[in-house]
Amino acid sequence: MEVLSGYVLWVIGILLLAYFVFVFWIGKKGSKHSKSMVGFATARGSVSPWIVGASFAATYASANLFIGVPGLAYQYGTSVLWYTLGCFGASWIGLLLFAKTFWRYGKKFGGVSTLPEWLGKRYNSRVLQVLVTFLILFNVYYIVGQNVGLATIFETVIGIPYFWGIIIGVSITILYIGLGGAFAQLVSDGVQGILMAITSVLVLISLFWTIGGGLNVFGTLSTKLEALDPALISPINTAGPYNSVLAIMAVQFLLFSFVLMPHLLNKVLSLETEEQLRPFTISAGLVLFLISTLMVIGGLAARVLAPALSSADQAIPLYIMEAFPPVIAAIMIVGIISAILSSTDSLYLGVTSSIGNDLYKVVAPILSKNKLSEDELDRRAVKVAKGSLVVVGLLTLYISLDRPDSLSLLIQFSYSTIISGVLAPIVLGYFWKKANRYGAIAALLTGAILYVVLTTQNLIANIYLAMLFSSIAGFIVMIIIGLLTSEESARQNVLLKDTL
Repeated sequence: MEVLSGYVLWVIGILLLAYFVFVFWIGKKGSKHSKSMVGFATARGSVSPWIVGASFAATYASANLFIGVPGLAYQYGTSVLWYTLGCFGASWIGLLLFAKTFWRYGKKFGGVSTLPEWLGKRYNSRVLQVLVTFLILFNVYYIVGQNVGLATIFETVIGIPYFWGIIIGVSITILYIGLGGAFAQLVSDGVQGILMAITSVLVLISLFWTIGGGLNVFGTLSTKLEALDPALISPINTAGPYNSVLAIMAVQFLLFSFVLMPHLLNKVLSLETEEQLRPFTISAGLVLFLISTLMVIGGLAARVLAPALSSADQAIPLYIMEAFPPVIAAIMIVGIISAILSSTDSLYLGVTSSIGNDLYKVVAPILSKNKLSEDELDRRAVKVAKGSLVVVGLLTLYISLDRPDSLSLLIQFSYSTIISGVLAPIVLGYFWKKANRYGAIAALLTGAILYVVLTTQNLIANIYLAMLFSSIAGFIVMIIIGLLTSEESARQNVLLKDTL
């Protein structure tokens, strides 16, 4: 694929510079909100719920929906639309079911800042809080996926070497998150979510001149895909991850559970009042629908335009460059770059907030010889969180230098590990009176460890099925332990009622 040249590169350069100035300005503006741990992690009440909702969708989308999943559509055809169905269907339903209860519990617990803290207070367990923090470190691989997606765009479209693309992406993100914390992340991602929705609509409209067929454009697209390979229009493609009815059900289960990812669920903690949940969920659902559906169609169209790409992850950049005039393509490419950053910054914020809030604030009082005041402990926790940005950034940079075979599969491995561990403690923590700390800890360890073993040892090749079975195992273990330790459950329920 040829790199854009001449004045178009200047357009991209100017737009990127303007975007970077914007996010640094937002970071500077948000610095006043990030002096406390609550402000750094959530910026609670400082951002409009409509913007927080768009930020949720942008964070959800990331490089996975803009690069990785369209790449899978390029490879495996229309069977990948099952993933899209889960994104705007199952995930949004999950958000509607979980958001209100999670917000109410968080508020009544005294205003928690992170998912590990929420679980720690729900089960009255510092051990669980710390364990969830360590599990969240699997998001390092998720960040690596974002870095790779960004560097792929830089390399494919602009001609910047992959190595320097990684360095640029990591450096920019940690700088403005370090400055403005959650405020910078929410505002910048909200704007990016709106831009991503516009880009997705333009991709859909472009089918009328790239694929043709008038109002029958989707029929024409199907015909052209079938001519390349009949498997590309099959609802189940045995060559890919959507290779059975059970696998498709597992995908829906995964995406229903995906809203429980810490960097997404934390958005709910940014809302000040319960009334803000309504505009938040409407905004999140609308933007997510546009982003998740239309970019995958772009991946299918790219297969028709360029059926022999060396890397499927190049599908969307190529399609945009082929479908639009150079200047419009340049603007859309910058939109994709900002889209990738929108998830990266949330992940950095989620990981480092947990390091400061759920690791340092829990461990420091135990190890410190002198008793720390709450204010001093909080100030130190913020410094630890911001300092860990550099450490985590360097770690992800190092891992990113070895480009993975599939961007989408790497990202899905990371979040499936986390979901396998936290799903049972969160869900049963809502609905089951016998849920207790022992069962939650056992479920966390069972689900996460089993998923890693099943996937790394190739015991189950399909990552979606591996997550489904691992999560079920977590539920079974937690229920058994809850039944065996009913006295502990009763004591915790008394404590919970006192808290609420």
